[in-house]
Amino acid sequence: MTPTTNLTLHPDRLFPAEPGVRDIARRLYAEVRDLPIISPHGHVPPQWLAEDTPFGDPTSLLLSPDHYIFRLLHAEGVPLEAVGAGGSPLDAAGARAAWRHFCEHWSAFRGTPVRFWMESELVDIFGVTERPSAQSADRIYDRIAEHLASPDFRPRALMDRFDIQFLATTDDPADDLRHHEAIANDPTFTRRVVPTFRPDRYLEPGRPDFPELMTSLAGAADTDTGDYAGYLVALADRRRYFKDHGAVSSDHSHADVVTLTLDDAEARRIYAAALAGEASEAEATALRRHMLVEMARMATEDGLVMTLHPGVYRNHDTATAQRFGPDTGHDIPTAMEFTRGLQPLLDRFGNSAGFHLVVFTIDETVYSRELAPLAGYYPAVYLGVPWWFIDAPEAIRRFRGAVTETAGFYRTSGFIDDTRAFCSIPARHDMSRRLDSAYLAQLVAEHRLEEDEALQTVVDLVTSVPKQVFKL
Repeated sequence: MTPTTNLTLHPDRLFPAEPGVRDIARRLYAEVRDLPIISPHGHVPPQWLAEDTPFGDPTSLLLSPDHYIFRLLHAEGVPLEAVGAGGSPLDAAGARAAWRHFCEHWSAFRGTPVRFWMESELVDIFGVTERPSAQSADRIYDRIAEHLASPDFRPRALMDRFDIQFLATTDDPADDLRHHEAIANDPTFTRRVVPTFRPDRYLEPGRPDFPELMTSLAGAADTDTGDYAGYLVALADRRRYFKDHGAVSSDHSHADVVTLTLDDAEARRIYAAALAGEASEAEATALRRHMLVEMARMATEDGLVMTLHPGVYRNHDTATAQRFGPDTGHDIPTAMEFTRGLQPLLDRFGNSAGFHLVVFTIDETVYSRELAPLAGYYPAVYLGVPWWFIDAPEAIRRFRGAVTETAGFYRTSGFIDDTRAFCSIPARHDMSRRLDSAYLAQLVAEHRLEEDEALQTVVDLVTSVPKQVFKL
């Protein structure tokens, strides 16, 4: 076979191979293809939209923010600093060299969701028609760079082009949210961009910098955090501050989702020991697990949706973490347990009116055994769609097959793109819409669902489901 160097997008990508089922999938997808994007959890910097600063170069936009890309390049032997990981500064020559590394290793992405997303970005956004390779790298780089110099490719213009109706960022509790204020107060920008309360660091009493974090929290909340009572008041104050600035959810990612409730005296004692740097590992873990329940309690009072993203061994490569910092591609999934771990929290709040708990996992073994039954019983629990390592075609298919029989479609969250890579957002949502259309088409073909019901469901998964789950 003569090799092709063309880069094209097949209209039936991710659809079933069987012609009859594929025709149904096409009809379903046609109804959701152009619907606005709702993105309730992601990591796009709000500064990009507040200041609408032009993107500098193809590497800083498409490669450096995306740990999916540079973790595979690192596995292929490309040094992390060569692709700008962890904010490593790249001059013009370095940015171009990083792009060449990516194109030279294009084959490493075969069969991965990165391949699907990047092809969509290159073709749909930048009009690239050549397959990435060592020979085409500079031509593709120059084409993208030329587009980025146009006002049509600035952050706000792209958000309009992508039709992102709602975008949530992820923010530190002590952040003053000035970028969000600037966005909200700008009458020329009508898209909704909101912060998300991410208190992980402030709920980890075993951290060596916990006392410094408590000082930062005290300053942001203008509250004395010298004792446990003040700590709770400060967290509640910052949650209100975030909600006043548009936040709809808090996000939590710890090593596990074990929950427990300490009596007040024990919580006060451990907190004081943590401030003094004297809490044992077991005590710090107990207080962290207790604080997850406290976050649920506060959610029943202020209405923020609570999302859990557990089960990741952070910074697995110690030397890389020390050199480049977190979120540089070396976080690794771990096995998880939810049924026993969440029981104390759900025993208190699982039936509370208005409390929404969205639970994600990267451990597929718990879908049908634990998470689908929990979401299929507790009114408060929703099952987060595949996230991070498993937001990929085969994993999404497995997810629907594993959970639908027990939890249905309407106890799930709607698609979550969870990305820093701004231009991948439409590609990721398109992937989800194609896969859900294909899954529903199979149910129709097997006479398990009527086509009008499948149509209603696929539209709901894009529109009413995320709006209901995240109280939009």
